[in-house]
Amino acid sequence: MKIEVWSDFVCPFCYIGKRRLEEALTQFPHKDKVEVVFKSYELDPNAPKDMDMTMNELLASKYGMSVEEAKRMSDGVAEQAASVGLTFRFDTMIPTNTFAAHRLAKFAETKGKEATLTEQLLSAHFTESKHIGSHETLADIAASIGLDRQEALAVLQDDNAYGYEVRVDQQMAQQMGIRGVPFFVLNEKYAISGAQPVETFVGALQKAWDEAQTAPKLQELSGSDDASCTDGNCAIPNNKHQ
Repeated sequence: MKIEVWSDFVCPFCYIGKRRLEEALTQFPHKDKVEVVFKSYELDPNAPKDMDMTMNELLASKYGMSVEEAKRMSDGVAEQAASVGLTFRFDTMIPTNTFAAHRLAKFAETKGKEATLTEQLLSAHFTESKHIGSHETLADIAASIGLDRQEALAVLQDDNAYGYEVRVDQQMAQQMGIRGVPFFVLNEKYAISGAQPVETFVGALQKAWDEAQTAPKLQELSGSDDASCTDGNCAIPNNKHQ
């Protein structure tokens, strides 16, 4: 079974939703047959790399509230994060643009390390208060999971490297009508929007699995004499000689 996850590295509910999916998978008897693939999504493609604002100041400006109100909102999100074992530090988070981070994730995918990098980028932003828009910081994170730092830095310094792959994911999201993240698609058929409870994920996993197992097999409609190749041999049907 394949699960595609559209998310952004500065989306708090993406990290919470990721943890809830992971918890659901521990309860799923066929978890070893589940492939999770991460897709790129930018909450704010126009966000500058460097901002002269704290996260709570940014939230206050974005939602038209006071900084204190924004802080209370952040505290509520942090409590949800804590319920799944995560520590969010909104007071020291660094707002930034995530396009470079998404490009790096696509590079990591070619090395079989996309899932590991995704986790490290989320942790770097929400828990460790690292600047995940900085090329140097991103290269350090890449090196921490076993990627070649210089190769990663070269990718980051080339603004076109892996940009196409990121845009493809975003175009897919647009075509599917995805307006927010996290967004989970199971077997290209069932969708879960948002950081839903673990029970919702468990139920969706079982439903998608059961349907995949009971899907009707192909019905044979061809005649007995078929022109085809099997095991390296291509036989000409008898009626073709006439």
